[in-house]
Amino acid sequence: MNPNEPQNTGPAPEKAHQKIIGRVLSTFTETFGLSRSVAVAAVIFIIVVVLAAVFWSIHSSPPRTLTITSGPPGSSYQRYAEQYQKILGSNGVTVRILPSEGSVQNLERLAERGFRVDVGFVQTGESVDDTRTGRPLFSLGSIAHQPLLIFYRSSTPVTLLSGFAGKRLAVGPPGSGTRTLALILLGTNGVTAGTTAFLDLNTDDAAKEFIDGKIDAVFLMGDSASTQTLRTLLHAPGVQLFDFAQADAYTRRFSFLNKLQLPKGSIDLGKNIPAQDVNLVGPTVELISRARLHPALCDLLLEAAREVHGKPSLLQHRGEFPAPLEHEFKISPEAARYYNSGKTFLYRSLPFWLASLINRVVVAFVPMVLLLVPGLKLVPAAYKWRIQLHIYRWYRGLLRLEHELDTPGAKTEELRKRLDRIEQSVNRMKVPASFASQFYGLREHIGFVRGRLKG
Repeated sequence: MNPNEPQNTGPAPEKAHQKIIGRVLSTFTETFGLSRSVAVAAVIFIIVVVLAAVFWSIHSSPPRTLTITSGPPGSSYQRYAEQYQKILGSNGVTVRILPSEGSVQNLERLAERGFRVDVGFVQTGESVDDTRTGRPLFSLGSIAHQPLLIFYRSSTPVTLLSGFAGKRLAVGPPGSGTRTLALILLGTNGVTAGTTAFLDLNTDDAAKEFIDGKIDAVFLMGDSASTQTLRTLLHAPGVQLFDFAQADAYTRRFSFLNKLQLPKGSIDLGKNIPAQDVNLVGPTVELISRARLHPALCDLLLEAAREVHGKPSLLQHRGEFPAPLEHEFKISPEAARYYNSGKTFLYRSLPFWLASLINRVVVAFVPMVLLLVPGLKLVPAAYKWRIQLHIYRWYRGLLRLEHELDTPGAKTEELRKRLDRIEQSVNRMKVPASFASQFYGLREHIGFVRGRLKG
């Protein structure tokens, strides 16, 4: 660059975004008849509403990861969780499974503040103080029966739980629902730790020691026992399965228990196992969630539960589960809606993530449009009404002045000064282009009255 050449000291070129803003403001001022300040306010309002809708849409999207607390490896709870994992995985949701000791530990995890878990399997009859979480826990419904199986060896059948007093009993590991229920029922029959040995062995060790004759009876439930362990004990020679002859009395005393029946020969028809109908008692298993569980994930979980638990089995009929049976925990509002009407139209008709996206767009942006359209209509109308009031105000003064001009003895000089003040005020008015005809019409009428004053 030649330093002797004059340099351009004029204003710098306008930036692109400033041009865009200027065009937007011009559109508002010319289309809606707004002043620049009102147009700026309208644009800011629109931007705030749109940003709020976008933020809500992103913030309300269902998480892509779900954490479920299950049970020991091989337990029915673990199998349920793995089946849920496959079903939810096909819908783009990653399920993280946390093994546990069983129902009690699952409930403790759900109740523990800060523990990262969303749902868990919990048997009925257990509860926890939800003040520990700062928010309530909800049930998504009951998903399966959970019978208590008591295996024992005896030369004569044991018909009452009190018959196990003074024996060596494996009642399940700490944290399992098996141990909780076993101790409740044994205590009701007067069987306490003072006279009876309660062993907290895990299921595999308990089954091994039972078969080896080191313990007298073992209490098992699906939350802590594997299918293989149950099958081994059911086929073991000399092992009997306790028949709850007082099943009706137990269900009357403990409302969370159900009477179940294992039909004769249902385990093995060829070997006739069991040799007679066996009465059992047990709670149901509930799917418990925290209050913050996303509604879309609630629907997915209940769809998975219907697929996993809706089939007939030895202890349930087809379609019996999942069911909105309320016990210690209230059925969540979203689960209640699902049981009443099923999945919404979008989730029935479209893939999960596409339905979720459309649902969020509808929920977020339709109200936004419903808010903006009346707002955009109201602002120009209010502004126009304000401008018209100003114009009408000077018209009223002009009409009054002209009326006084026709009055005999009118003071022309005083009227002329008043007209000058009206004209000066009108000339200082700032009106949008849409009011140009009214503005110039007012000025013409001022000129008309001035002409009459001169005449």
